Amino acid sequence: MTDRADRADRADVTSKKTTRHSHHWRRDVTELAALFTAVAVADAVANLIGHQPDGPYLLIASAVALAVTAAFHTWWARRHSHAPPPAGTGFPAEEDGDGAVPDRHADAATTAPVSTPAGAGPAPSPGDTVLWRVRTTVRDAPGSLAALCGALARHRVDILTLQTHPLAEGTVDEFLLRAPAPLSAQQLSRAISAAGGGSTWIERADAHDLVDAPTRVLGLATRTALDAAELPLALRQLLGRCTIHSLPGVSVTGRETGETAPVEGALEETVMRLRDPSGGAITIERPHLPFTPTEFARARALVELDARLGPRVPRGEHVLTLPEGNEITVRRADHSDLRAARAMHDRCSDRTLRLRYHGPVHDADRYLDHLLSPRFGRTLAVQTASGRLVALGHLLWDGDETEVALLVEDDWQRRGIGSELLSRLVALAVEAGCESVYAVTQSSNTGMVAAMRALSLPLDYQIEEGTLVITARLGAAPVRSLPPYEEAGR
Repeated sequence: MTDRADRADRADVTSKKTTRHSHHWRRDVTELAALFTAVAVADAVANLIGHQPDGPYLLIASAVALAVTAAFHTWWARRHSHAPPPAGTGFPAEEDGDGAVPDRHADAATTAPVSTPAGAGPAPSPGDTVLWRVRTTVRDAPGSLAALCGALARHRVDILTLQTHPLAEGTVDEFLLRAPAPLSAQQLSRAISAAGGGSTWIERADAHDLVDAPTRVLGLATRTALDAAELPLALRQLLGRCTIHSLPGVSVTGRETGETAPVEGALEETVMRLRDPSGGAITIERPHLPFTPTEFARARALVELDARLGPRVPRGEHVLTLPEGNEITVRRADHSDLRAARAMHDRCSDRTLRLRYHGPVHDADRYLDHLLSPRFGRTLAVQTASGRLVALGHLLWDGDETEVALLVEDDWQRRGIGSELLSRLVALAVEAGCESVYAVTQSSNTGMVAAMRALSLPLDYQIEEGTLVITARLGAAPVRSLPPYEEAGR
């Protein structure tokens, strides 16, 4: 907890002790006054009725009626009272200043089971728990965090981790919570709002979120240090669900794009702009949740680390034997392969280049500088035993989407090289957390269509302006071990 939380806890303890002592004598005096008043009223009633002819019978009937009423009230209260918390939940009874156990449900919202879609499994039982990521803004004042924690405790919500993001006015508190499964997100949000939280954002979490923030940041920094292509992925994992665009400073035609950012970067609510070390700018958008200065500082530090280390790609090779007996080597590619890639273009037929680049053949070489940049994705190269480059496979970051593209030299087609490259690119996409990949091709490109179908994944086909777009959903993709040149960077 922070110093603010410690001060709030001490203030609450002091307040409770003072209130407890100051109210003891007042309650005693009030009870004595009530007792004396009750005795006086009872004496007056007895004197008034007792001297009547039927007075004793009326007094006996009144006593019987009061006894029956008290017995009925006791039976009704026991039948309809809230059940106590189940044993073994780890939530001890809370006592007030007099040793009495208060009703937990007095201030808590009524909980209802979370609706379960058809086919999604049985409804959660009261003993089940779920993980939530919650972010809310509170006043930067003593007791504000303590009030929020108290509201969560009344709903039996366990705080696993807490991060604070100071703002100019107020503080953003980010929690990882373990809550009872029947407690819905709406009920949790109402409880937080009632405790003083504002601009609350809630989403389901999983076991990966249990890693504490320093460990996660160090892991992302290590991945970025080993592979420049990891920077966009590291930023996405650091900032959560967001859209990242790498905008080059120079277009494929060699013209200045004007895309740049200040050296120190720029933060505007839900948009973050950082200067790309390789030229251009990196824009990060998160419309559903504004960025905090703390997040901006972390992202900028990660980009500065990438800039200091310069271009780098994990080195490693994976040797495969084709069905006819020839050996090929699969490895990562970068700008150092630019000359070999251009030479491969020269050996490819015009039809092969048109199927790959969907444009004029003479423009094919212009795309290579962009495609081989680790900033825009990952590229796998296939070379023969003599060292000649014969195929390239690209996994390209496209905002929230991911594109796969293949180019295999004519003399090496129909040998399984394209399918091998595509399966490895999909494995990299799964490892990067991508939900789907898409390929832009033409219906006449039977090789690419067959390679996508060979993935054994759910496929969606769409025709856009004469172009075939095949999207593979990766939710059903099997986990595949990474090749050595990727494992070296982990």
